[in-house]
Amino acid sequence: MVDELSLAPCPVTDWSNEHRKARLRSTRLGHRWQRFGRLRRLLVRLALLSVPVSILCGQYWIHDVAPERARLAHTTPHLHSIFDAADPADHATAVVDLVGLGNLDAIDTARALPALAELGQVWAVQYDNAGLDTAVISRMIIDHAEQAGVERIVLAGHSMGGILALEVAEHVVTDSDLHLLAVLLDCTPIDLHAVRPDQRDTGEDLLRWMGWVPGARESRTLRLVVETAARKDRYLVPHRSGLPTVDGGALVEAVAEVLRDKILSTDTASNGLIESQFQAIVASGALDNLRALRLRRGDRPRPAVVLLRPRHGRLDEVVDVDYTQTVLFDTAGGSRGTLLVARLPDTGHANPIQQPQPYNQALEAKVVPFLDRLARQDERPVLAGGR
Repeated sequence: MVDELSLAPCPVTDWSNEHRKARLRSTRLGHRWQRFGRLRRLLVRLALLSVPVSILCGQYWIHDVAPERARLAHTTPHLHSIFDAADPADHATAVVDLVGLGNLDAIDTARALPALAELGQVWAVQYDNAGLDTAVISRMIIDHAEQAGVERIVLAGHSMGGILALEVAEHVVTDSDLHLLAVLLDCTPIDLHAVRPDQRDTGEDLLRWMGWVPGARESRTLRLVVETAARKDRYLVPHRSGLPTVDGGALVEAVAEVLRDKILSTDTASNGLIESQFQAIVASGALDNLRALRLRRGDRPRPAVVLLRPRHGRLDEVVDVDYTQTVLFDTAGGSRGTLLVARLPDTGHANPIQQPQPYNQALEAKVVPFLDRLARQDERPVLAGGR
């Protein structure tokens, strides 16, 4: 016998999409809010969404920004002694080395140039990782010179370091009794126009990041992103479709290099220092410093200017050294010939560490004799090479 209940008709249930939406509306958060209900629900969702975002931002600040900010607050500029003078008679002369954009100190660069010791003692400047102050650097050099019995100074600047060297040079001649013998400029951008456009764009992008993102001057996380993006030519492969493809292996190598050299290294320049260094290029007063150095002060002779550059300007992919040379000739050349341009074979942009041999050969064969000749003309104390 068939169960009569099993034959009874089933009630019809509305499972339409409209019914589902109505059910969701009647059970959602704030469904009873009649006044400004949509706006109030939006504000609640945004508040809930802000909770995980706030947690992430807090962790970013606590573990990334704050420790780096505390470390940078205790850094100061320092002067390292690299070489004694090759001849004890030159002990009263000191060559001070300053490095360029993205570098913290000139220790390795100075060590790659033992020929500088033919001029006198060799010192290397370590910047303050919190930023740049050429007045502080100048006072440090002047005080150290007085303590070491140094009477004559040669300033050597590599790339952007040459801009700082010129500014320090003006401080030295106006704020001390030291004799400034010369300023050596290695592939220095004499002003912003001397910086290649692509390199200038990269620096401007960095400044924008610094201004837009809180903590960007101290953040190593953001630096990892920016430094990796700056190496995009290594891992982005052009494609016929117009959209580049990513070489995974090359990308891993680029990230590993950034981690090793820029993030985990304890002696790398901070984001804030790099920002200060690039701003020194943007706001360069190098031409004004050069003009100030051309003024004769009492019986002290005018300092010489030496430009070290690749033999062919196109080999410097960062600075238009031909432009810098032209400006230097017009500004610092003069009728007395106190400008020397040394063209180095097989070199690129300010790379004495990578190519020490041509640098040292040029210093020994050209720079030292040139400075010695000027020393005799100006009745300066004789330098190495003309004893």
